[in-house]
Amino acid sequence: MTWSAAVAGASGYAGGEVLRLLLGHPEFAIGTVSAASSAGSRLGEHQPHLPDLADRTIAETNVETLSGHDVVFLALPHGQSGVIAHALRERGESPLIVDCGADFRLSDAAAWETFYGSPHAGTWPYGLPELPGARAALAGTDRIAVPGCHVTTATLALMPGVRSGLVDPVATIVSVTGTSGAGKAPKAHLIGSEVMGSVSPYGVGGTHRHLPEIVQNLRHVATGPDEPRVSFTPVLAPMSRGILATCTVPLRSGATLDTLRRAYEDQYADEPFVHFLPAGTWPTTAMTAGANTCYVQIAVDEAAGQLVAIAALDNLTKGTAGAALQSANIALGLPEATGLPSAGLAP
Repeated sequence: MTWSAAVAGASGYAGGEVLRLLLGHPEFAIGTVSAASSAGSRLGEHQPHLPDLADRTIAETNVETLSGHDVVFLALPHGQSGVIAHALRERGESPLIVDCGADFRLSDAAAWETFYGSPHAGTWPYGLPELPGARAALAGTDRIAVPGCHVTTATLALMPGVRSGLVDPVATIVSVTGTSGAGKAPKAHLIGSEVMGSVSPYGVGGTHRHLPEIVQNLRHVATGPDEPRVSFTPVLAPMSRGILATCTVPLRSGATLDTLRRAYEDQYADEPFVHFLPAGTWPTTAMTAGANTCYVQIAVDEAAGQLVAIAALDNLTKGTAGAALQSANIALGLPEATGLPSAGLAP
């Protein structure tokens, strides 16, 4: 069976990555490609790396253009996906809707309203298959909320340690990311002369919108009564793709590097896209470029009594579009890895 797929937000970075992966997926046929300000133009003007789709005309993003598809991928700014999703449902259609935006990620309505400043649209099955219970929730669903890219990186870095009870869920996270995570719209602080040769923090002091989602995931896997607490600082680096997250958490009594390595090995032994590296090998963003992979490594800082967990992934692939397709595969009953690249680009 072939599923027809529409992609809203097709002229942006996330939408373009969804299209790139769909072109290599044997079970999908690409239908409508839509956007807002670029409607009416050729897709090739915005995604020149996709020659097979270059002559497609970008449609307006609305319920009419997205109707009639088996799967709808929404790569839209926060606050826009909920409107489209509800309109499709009101129309009586029941496609699989995969939201690459933030609208349905959080289960706490108050947290959503605090960090996003608008009414909460609801909570959908969470598109991080590696999270305990996520595959069962995704199987057969018609709604998927894809996690934030920083969230996926930090969650995969910390989850085995927190879930095993070997560390306290009190994390300090510094997450270095490329500029594509900020989207494709022109912004003065993202132009080349501002970014090249400079590394800059943003969303400092607990203000970044991925923070409550990281806490939500750690709460999901934590053992014991302690409420997770997270200090999260994202850092913009002069690169187009990639995230490298360095996460530190306090060790609990009895935790050693050996017990922690066993917890990570057990957690990720059967995961197709998460690779716990051999001792002495450290993740880099280059390892993950263009691939639906995440690389993880740990160390124990004995003097500080801390676990240091480091993870790297491509924010557009495993961090967004790859997670969307991985989760869609599960929802549709396809082999989870279908159409997803596991080898990165080098050099």
